[in-house]
Amino acid sequence: MANKIMAEYIWMDGKKPTAKLRSKTKIINAAAIRSADDLPMWGFDGSSTEQAEGHFSDCQLKPVYYIPDPIRGEPNVLVMCEVLNADGSPHSTNTRAALRQAAEKYAKHEPWFGIEQEYTLYRKDWPLGWPQHGFPHPQGRYYCGVGCDEVYGRKLVEAHLRDCLKAGLMISGINAEVMPGQWEFQVGPLPPLEAADQLWLARWILYRHGEDFEVYAKLDPKPMAGDWNGAGGHTNFSTKEMRQEGGLEIVKQTCEKLGKFHMQHMQVYGADNDKRLTGKHETSTIYDFRYGVSDRGASVRIPMATSLAGKGYLEDRRPAANLDPYQVFTALLETSCGQGFNPIDYGWQADMYVTPVREKVTA
Repeated sequence: MANKIMAEYIWMDGKKPTAKLRSKTKIINAAAIRSADDLPMWGFDGSSTEQAEGHFSDCQLKPVYYIPDPIRGEPNVLVMCEVLNADGSPHSTNTRAALRQAAEKYAKHEPWFGIEQEYTLYRKDWPLGWPQHGFPHPQGRYYCGVGCDEVYGRKLVEAHLRDCLKAGLMISGINAEVMPGQWEFQVGPLPPLEAADQLWLARWILYRHGEDFEVYAKLDPKPMAGDWNGAGGHTNFSTKEMRQEGGLEIVKQTCEKLGKFHMQHMQVYGADNDKRLTGKHETSTIYDFRYGVSDRGASVRIPMATSLAGKGYLEDRRPAANLDPYQVFTALLETSCGQGFNPIDYGWQADMYVTPVREKVTA
């Protein structure tokens, strides 16, 4: 038993329009692990995850990234996997494969990504801390608040932060958000694949802790209708050229490129994002694109620090909290470093997402 460890294999399922995380435990020989390549392939029943038909249901799990398991403790591990077909080719729901190719294609630009992951805590289908009948005080007092009348769920949030750090994830901060029961953590900056893998693993750790607290985190872009902030996945992005002297001009040129492919990006920036991107609550509308310095109502914000230094990064404020980072990062790389992005090239528009924007784009 001394040489055996628990490896939690984690993957994205085929649920539409937004994939969910799945996981199961494999007992393996710890002495053999030196890299993800040393972790064995595994299989699962794809008919139970909306990734296969019952008469031909086998799918494969290929380990691609692993971290220490902060919940079970070392030497146990959490393993991020790509889903493959039975013949070894990438499954249609395997969006990581596209980012892997884009990251290799544009490696010379040394892209970095960071994600600001907002989420809302719930208990029994109602936001944590909200009265069962009626509504809390209007928003304004909760952002970065302190005290039991201002913030809800801090014990879970702190446990999540500690375990992310214990696992070696590049968590750069947390804060209570504008709507009560809403929080944010930040991942990065990191190279594309590592940033996306770490975001998915940080989400898994958050969901797993929710089981212990009997509280669950939702990534809905607009968790509560009315005069309440939505939940985003603001994406910070830069290339080597943006970070060098004179990089501000490259940042602005990139913003111009993003504007030309705005509607194509919107199709992979999260389902139901139109409910969040209304032009209110620190957003631009989903049908419009604009960028500006220190403008949190813009589609893309150029941080004040970037403007003053003449180099740095941009913040794409359009992605929703339920973004798939593999898709968003692919779109940003193809548009900023390549010739532009079209989700049809990946089969993403027709097969995986339902959004009102599609009719406007394809009309």
